[in-house]
Amino acid sequence: MKLLIVDDEELTRTGVISSIDWKSLDIDEVLQADDGINGLEAARIHKPEIILCDVRMPRMDGITMLEKLEQFLPDTVPIFMSGYSDKEYLKAAIKLKAVNYIEKPLNPAEIREAVQEASEVYRQKLRTHRGETLHSMETASRLALALATPYRFSEKVISELSQELSLYMESDTCFTALIAKIDTEQDFSVPAIDDIYQNICDYLSNFHLQCIYAEKKAQYLVYFIFGSSMPQEATLDLIRDYISCQYQAYHKFYITAGGSFTGVSKAYQSYESAVILQQSSFFFPSGSFLSSSLLKDRDLRSHPPLPEFPEKEFQDLLALKNQDGCNAFLGQIYDFYNQNTQVLSNHAKDLYYKLFRCLDEIYRQLQISLPSDRENAVDTLENSFSFQDLHSKLLDRITDFFRELQDSVQENQTIFLIKEYISKNYGNESLSVKDISSHVFLSASYVCTFFKNETGKTLNQYLTEYRMEKAKQLLADPRFRIADISSKVGYNDGNYFGKSFKKYTGFSPSEYRERISCKQL
Repeated sequence: MKLLIVDDEELTRTGVISSIDWKSLDIDEVLQADDGINGLEAARIHKPEIILCDVRMPRMDGITMLEKLEQFLPDTVPIFMSGYSDKEYLKAAIKLKAVNYIEKPLNPAEIREAVQEASEVYRQKLRTHRGETLHSMETASRLALALATPYRFSEKVISELSQELSLYMESDTCFTALIAKIDTEQDFSVPAIDDIYQNICDYLSNFHLQCIYAEKKAQYLVYFIFGSSMPQEATLDLIRDYISCQYQAYHKFYITAGGSFTGVSKAYQSYESAVILQQSSFFFPSGSFLSSSLLKDRDLRSHPPLPEFPEKEFQDLLALKNQDGCNAFLGQIYDFYNQNTQVLSNHAKDLYYKLFRCLDEIYRQLQISLPSDRENAVDTLENSFSFQDLHSKLLDRITDFFRELQDSVQENQTIFLIKEYISKNYGNESLSVKDISSHVFLSASYVCTFFKNETGKTLNQYLTEYRMEKAKQLLADPRFRIADISSKVGYNDGNYFGKSFKKYTGFSPSEYRERISCKQL
């Protein structure tokens, strides 16, 4: 904290400063002023939490100074000191909520006690304000969620909450809804959502506009911007640019703006139009800000048609090992979906799921083992923030496939069947050599010898390595707890899993996860 001493006697000021160990009272800086006018200016600049102030001073007395200071630093805690036993001054000091009144000559012990009491009063004020702020933000969030509900269902709630917040939403109040979608898998360097909201509120005040927001499903932030008149298009452009800049640190985000509507009963219509735009945002580059006016021209844009049976055509091209044909086919698919506002994201995800499955199937047909760290198709869809992300992952898979096709010698069919069986059952803690040998209709002893001769690894060694690679893949995803990962890769004993993982990687599971997180930062 900072403490300001205001007294016209220099000897008093220096004596107080030198006689007390301020650090022990959590006072990091002690400031001085020689009268009320200079004290007021020092308070404006340095914003002290506590003021130790003489009552009678030339030019401006302490009471007058603190009356003026209360207008811009209402939480600052005053302590008065005076050599005069003046009842009127005492009454004024009590009115200004001074925590103490110290008579001169000053006693350092009394000053220490008064400053300690003032520190606690100030902290209590902060706690009270923090609680009021949290309550206000919670109420505003509930109001934003109510506005995102059809008015006939939320009219009463909106009325009650807006009155509680002293937000006067009249029939001529204009509303514009914005929805920000963010990638929840972000590093720790991104700004807090509440800080972004406060920055937005401060910026909107320049246009005499207000804002409330709420989180929906962790990934969506719903903002309602409102004011007494319809913002001009130029104003909305400035606001859109500012909000986009606030989210730049997130790297992966979309923001959509609904239309502007007048009247609280129409706020939901603005939200609804922003939701519709969010459904199209998947097909645009990450970081896009979409509004109805920006998309009008795009709606008329023609897109090449999809092949009639796209997954069959793709599978045939893979079977023919036609890399140029595959790339041309995927280019056609990309041109159809890219920035297409006439289709839903699920339409694209369903097709791409089938294309990923076609690729996995051709691996099996050609008896090429899938990499142990290969992400499955469902996870790939879930982890793709945009259509461009999803398409790039499929292109990468195609590149990997043709490279592996060129480099690999066709694997023995029995070895391929063993590896495929392990890839499907590695999470079963009871998976045994006997299970594997039964699957390929060979004796357990022969399977072990045969596998070692063909691959250079024992069957148990290959199984352990496969499980460890899967564990590494899961540890890179913070959504999974280490205890859950252990069981997912076939270990019912977490301690044994930890020892096996450390033997394989040189790190414990938690150490490995920490290293991965640091690399991502």
